[in-house]
Amino acid sequence: MDGNGRWAERKGLPRLEGHRRGARSVDVVVTACRELNIPHLTLYAFSSENWGRPKDEVDGLMELLSIYLRKEKKKLLDNGIRLNPIGEIERLPDWVNGLLEEVIEDSAHNNDMVLNIALSYSGREELARAARLICRAVSRGDLEPEEIDFNALNDNLYTSGQPDPDLLIRTGGEQRVSNFLLWQLAYTELYFTKTLWPDFRKKELFRALDVFESRDRRFGLVGTQVRND
Repeated sequence: MDGNGRWAERKGLPRLEGHRRGARSVDVVVTACRELNIPHLTLYAFSSENWGRPKDEVDGLMELLSIYLRKEKKKLLDNGIRLNPIGEIERLPDWVNGLLEEVIEDSAHNNDMVLNIALSYSGREELARAARLICRAVSRGDLEPEEIDFNALNDNLYTSGQPDPDLLIRTGGEQRVSNFLLWQLAYTELYFTKTLWPDFRKKELFRALDVFESRDRRFGLVGTQVRND
């Protein structure tokens, strides 16, 4: 969800105002995806690197997160959406973690849609964490080195038990994945748009989905094999 700060700067507004406007896009996109029966949605809200931003901006982002959790909790529950934060959430302020835990617990039995929110997230750190967990399992004797395979690593990711993403949408004009879901994106279709996140609404989402539907996804096979399957 890139471009909040640039959106504000272009309008002569504080960067935090761009994040406030971006929060509205979050609401629109989550609602639209639920209406489309999309079962999993992951939003890259705050990266590990974002801790290096100015303190007032970080504090403002934490406050916006808390406002979102309070404001949207009922809508998430009413629409069968389960909240699942991914990342080093222990680094978040205690008062934010308390709200997160509350929404996680209250939405735990919802199964119409999983909303992953990447907070204090790093794809490289996720892989390093998975490696540490696997090493501990080997040390305990619960896993043999020869048993370390695709599934073993998958089972130790934050997204364990979820399918890999079909589509990655990046707003703001940058054309890179920026340390996001590095393992999970192996066969994901990538869609880049110059639209800044605060301006990304239903129209832009539907355009991205239309492009996705036109893609020929082969997963390493030839087109006739995939179509025959």
